[in-house]
Amino acid sequence: MQELLDNNRERLLSAEETKFLYLYTPLCGTCQVAGKMLRVVEELLPHHNWLKADLNFVSDLAEQYSIESVPCLLVIRNNELVKKIYAFQSVPFLYESLKSF
Repeated sequence: MQELLDNNRERLLSAEETKFLYLYTPLCGTCQVAGKMLRVVEELLPHHNWLKADLNFVSDLAEQYSIESVPCLLVIRNNELVKKIYAFQSVPFLYESLKSF
């Protein structure tokens, strides 16, 4: 999973492909568990574009996408928000939710 930073954000978010953007905060215990689950799903779906960002450093994205809480996974296709996932119920749930993208 590639870290989304200010110096690469425009290039990564403007690409005309489907992206999975994982938003988290480092002190969030639920985010740590969700991140581990996403690493497994990333292994199962290796051909997808996986990004992550510490929400503390991309607060403008939180506003842009109306993020209500973390962890949050955004599915962005052709620069449009397609899906938001807040409840990371299980690895199978995430895999089934994302494999069609």
